[in-house]
Amino acid sequence: MLSKKTKYGLKALAYIAKHKGEDPVQIGAIAKSENISQKFLESIMLTLRKAGFLGSKKGKGGGYYLRRQPEEIKMVEVMRILEGPVSMVPCVSLNFYEKCDDCPDETACSVHSLMVQLRDSNLAVLNKNTLADLIAE
Repeated sequence: MLSKKTKYGLKALAYIAKHKGEDPVQIGAIAKSENISQKFLESIMLTLRKAGFLGSKKGKGGGYYLRRQPEEIKMVEVMRILEGPVSMVPCVSLNFYEKCDDCPDETACSVHSLMVQLRDSNLAVLNKNTLADLIAE
């Protein structure tokens, strides 16, 4: 399941992208519009800012803004920052690989092949879609 952190992060990015070209978006406006706890949203926004998706401006007229065009922000990047690995098991992860403790031989594992297919399908969708696609729907 998608974590609330990731779901809210995607909603916040979409909200900011829809208001692109205007002044920076205040976190309170995002929280109110998307029904997200402002305190929780602050930690998510900090993560997105540190990852380079967002910039922030302090003071009057301050808030958050996109540092890249919505077309340049792939959903796979956002998912990896907020959610972690795209794969469901560590032995098929491309970026966070770990051998499974309970599996002596991945090539003989009955689950491994299915998980590779699932990972590849998820990656195809997440690589194809950008923030621009998210706000176009």
